[in-house]
Amino acid sequence: MKITSIDVMQVPSGNAGSKRGAWSPVIVRVNTDEGISGFGEAGLAYGKGWRAGFGIVQDFAEAIIGENPMKIEKIWETLFRKTFWGMGGGTVINAGISAIDIALWDIKGKALGVPVYELLGGKTNEKLRVYASQLQFNWGEKIDKQTLITPEEYAEVTRKAVADGYTCIKVDPIIFSDRPDGKGDWKITGPLEKRVIRTVYDRVKAMREAGGDDLDIIIEMHSNTDTTAAVQIGQALEDLRIFYYEEPAHPLNPGNLLEIHNKVNIPIASGERIYTRWGYREFLENRSLQVIQPDLCLCGGITEAKKICDMANTYDCAVQIHVCGSPISKAAALQLEAVLPNFIIHEHHQRALNPESRATCLYDYQPVNGIYEIPDRPGIGQELTPETIRKCDTVTIDTPKKYM
Repeated sequence: MKITSIDVMQVPSGNAGSKRGAWSPVIVRVNTDEGISGFGEAGLAYGKGWRAGFGIVQDFAEAIIGENPMKIEKIWETLFRKTFWGMGGGTVINAGISAIDIALWDIKGKALGVPVYELLGGKTNEKLRVYASQLQFNWGEKIDKQTLITPEEYAEVTRKAVADGYTCIKVDPIIFSDRPDGKGDWKITGPLEKRVIRTVYDRVKAMREAGGDDLDIIIEMHSNTDTTAAVQIGQALEDLRIFYYEEPAHPLNPGNLLEIHNKVNIPIASGERIYTRWGYREFLENRSLQVIQPDLCLCGGITEAKKICDMANTYDCAVQIHVCGSPISKAAALQLEAVLPNFIIHEHHQRALNPESRATCLYDYQPVNGIYEIPDRPGIGQELTPETIRKCDTVTIDTPKKYM
């Protein structure tokens, strides 16, 4: 089997007359001479950087035309070591490697007629516990208000998620100010004003009271707080029994997360902006993280994520795969999570409820009562629909070009 061409596709946002909106995933389809194609995703569906991701996948695709897609480890090493910038790392480089790698696992599973989890060692977990993610933006398939301000609004969104069967939720209680529009004077790097700490505490307390003692609550900071502010917020929330504390500071200085861990009695989580096993090494060795959150579409793909998660297991570190992309990224995450002995919970993002995003792919995998059944279709078990593919801006690479 040989790779004959690679399609790099920018999925339209779904808005009338709009191609690239605030949410437009970059998808790769790797095609072979045996008629089997595999799908993967570069983890740049949001934020800035998608053009670079769209381009780097094209560049990397040129390096592997004609290769045997079943030799996944060899191709990963080719992209990492023989493209020069592959060893430089970073978000865009690793997004490109990840997209191609996921597609290769999809091909291998399809060629052998088995789900990817069988190729990774088989199921450790028959079912996956799920949490409702990003409740500060509200919850549900159709939502009007997307900026929650008052404690009662946070209590109400908690009741919505619990009614859907979730026993765990995640919220960023500091991203919006206490003003009616969520903006205004709101400094969230420390030392913090008392009103900021009080507002955050009151929001989370309202969620705890609405959800009851058995509800697990994950606090998300999106790295918008610094070390001082994160310690203040974390210590203020300790009595509300927080499941874990996500991205309380950015991961570029591992010592900062270690300081937060040492001063706050809540498990610390991070990982969506940490890439490859080399990036995770120091966080595991200094034990600043108790939960890692690699994104398969950013950390180096399924090949690298499995190594990262196994390495984390050596340090008694739990795994929650970061999932904030199209249904392609979700399907890939479910395959890996099925295998991991240190899996803790699956992230179900508010965006995953969006009907337009769900309609881009053949299968609509959704949790039931806060639990995911693991898909058993061959490969990752997900593809873009033919209609979606027709709407994509697509560049096809079918000519090899070596870089070194």
